[in-house]
Amino acid sequence: MSKVVIGVFDEHDAAESAIRELKSQGFDREISMVARDSEETGGGMGGQDLTTGTVTGGTLGGLAGLLAGAGALLIPGIGPIVAAGPLAAGLTGVVTGGVAGGLIDYGIPEARGEYYEDQLRRGSILVTLKSSAEKVDLAASILRNNGAQDVETHG
Repeated sequence: MSKVVIGVFDEHDAAESAIRELKSQGFDREISMVARDSEETGGGMGGQDLTTGTVTGGTLGGLAGLLAGAGALLIPGIGPIVAAGPLAAGLTGVVTGGVAGGLIDYGIPEARGEYYEDQLRRGSILVTLKSSAEKVDLAASILRNNGAQDVETHG
């Protein structure tokens, strides 16, 4: 049975480093990333087209480029975000439930989904992945070793 591991990052470089290490350990198809794009948080995705979900450069665009299925979304109450990986597909249909609704659908308990949405609103970067029970400790360790805060496993 797969479990969801999630970590909150304050720095783009730390999140990128974690994603690169996770990919090198064979987690590449399971990794997702969600980050708010806001000038107040220094996000700076560069150009984006929220209509088509195209990300065209900048720090977050480069981070999302590490993963498949990257796109930009406009989430009520949060604003523009960039999401990549399997979780991104679940967020594209989310309007009223916000990011918390997408995280709940992904296997995160409701209270924690709301917490992570708040962290995203504050400018943090969420890195999530689905992992087998055998590899969940390795995944959590990689996130922690690269500077993730509040690393948790669900499922």
